[in-house]
Amino acid sequence: MPEALEGLGIAAWWLDQADTVFDAREHAYRLYLAREDRASAARMAVWLGWDAWAFRGENAVASGWLGRARRLLDGEPACAERAWLEVREGSLCLLEEGDPQRALAMAEEGIRIARDAGSLDMEMLGRAVRGLALVTAGSVAEGMRGLDEVNAAIIAGELKDLVAIGLSSCYLIAACEKVRDYDRAVQWCKRLKAFCARWGLRPLFAVCRTQYASICLWRGTWDEAERELRSASEELAASRPAMSGEALVRLAELRRRQGRLDEAAKIFDQVPPAGSGLLGRAELALDRGEARAAGEQAERYLRHVPEQNRTDRAAGLDVLVRALAEQRKWDRAQAALSELKTIANRIGGNSLRATTSYASGCVALGEGKTDPARQCFEDAVDLFHASCAPFEEARARIELARALGTLGRTETAAEEARSAIRLLSELPAVQEEGRARRVLEALSVERPAIGKQTGDETSGLTRRELEILRLVAEGLSNPRIGKRLFVSDHTVHRHLANILGKLGVSSRAAAVAQATRRGLL
Repeated sequence: MPEALEGLGIAAWWLDQADTVFDAREHAYRLYLAREDRASAARMAVWLGWDAWAFRGENAVASGWLGRARRLLDGEPACAERAWLEVREGSLCLLEEGDPQRALAMAEEGIRIARDAGSLDMEMLGRAVRGLALVTAGSVAEGMRGLDEVNAAIIAGELKDLVAIGLSSCYLIAACEKVRDYDRAVQWCKRLKAFCARWGLRPLFAVCRTQYASICLWRGTWDEAERELRSASEELAASRPAMSGEALVRLAELRRRQGRLDEAAKIFDQVPPAGSGLLGRAELALDRGEARAAGEQAERYLRHVPEQNRTDRAAGLDVLVRALAEQRKWDRAQAALSELKTIANRIGGNSLRATTSYASGCVALGEGKTDPARQCFEDAVDLFHASCAPFEEARARIELARALGTLGRTETAAEEARSAIRLLSELPAVQEEGRARRVLEALSVERPAIGKQTGDETSGLTRRELEILRLVAEGLSNPRIGKRLFVSDHTVHRHLANILGKLGVSSRAAAVAQATRRGLL
């Protein structure tokens, strides 16, 4: 009997017994087809398509099964199976192709068919896919309202299909993660985790833990993120190996933030260089000072993200702007920043506005527009603080300290650097903390130096000017001095002009010679 085999397949799916899942469902598919029950055969085909993707990562096989289901349902009246096909294929469009428009069209069709067929479970699942697609496309408020409604229906007990319940909740958390709406995510994550634990839905529980870990990463509760990611990666590796990549990417991101860059690189090597894994590699390259590699990886990521997928593009553009600024490619950096600002204005939200302000500040500071950079970094600090993002807030404070130091506001700059150190030491994030300490150390030499005298001559140079002069004596160029001291080329040039004036000379070489004669070096 195909019904018995279908039941066996469902039981095996809950128990993560992949071989039994495929054997039972393929056999049930053949028996339904022999019985000329096209709708039931199509139902099995949809399941087999999703199983091929989730268990084995076989996209071509998944496409074949979904195509077969569509052919079987062609000409059939409205039924739950037709709605099931539309919403499942729509969600796969988001996961694999990042195409919210196609996913939205399929979700709308699935909702229509489900309503005609009287299937509330499939209608709600379709609405959940629709909500995620809208958020991905940038219509955040509308998408979130729909997702909240679906999950309210779940809590009220209106839905009966456990898979539809689990997937709908999961899509809400995924939408929250895309736009970093972590207040909403915290509220729903607890309910989803409880639901998955109650019903023993291990694969969805593992995915939920992966998404919850992103909240922990953002909010600085890194010990909790570690526990969730280790558990999720182990569960998915055992039950759904094709779905374990996201857990590994997030674990690598945790290592990167902690400053354990070699460990992060080894974890990234375990996942394909695509999607979030590619973007994580770009961030890692920036941490290592490899701006060109970071820019190339960010551009590679963006080439595969459709323009209408605004949330995913924003993440890639953020990295690209910073990488191009490091390379001093101002025209390209401004073009990428313009697109990022357009997306941020459409989507809104403190976290994306903070990210955009930070990227804007990096470009402005590099171009020597120090006061506009200061304002951008101040906005980023305030918005990251409001978003409860201590790591990002600390990074913005470091850059704000650099801008303030360049403007001569040394004491205020030092306080920003100290605040960054406090935040980073609590996480802990050793690499960024080290960078903050170097900025603070550099700021300490901005105060006027005690003039060194030979006879009746006083240098009149500040500690920072003496430091720059020593680096000039070592043969360093302005860009290399700026990189060493975490300041812009413009700032180095300004200090050198002051040095030449105070020493009464007209060239770098003459300044070094004069300082040497006075015993300043």
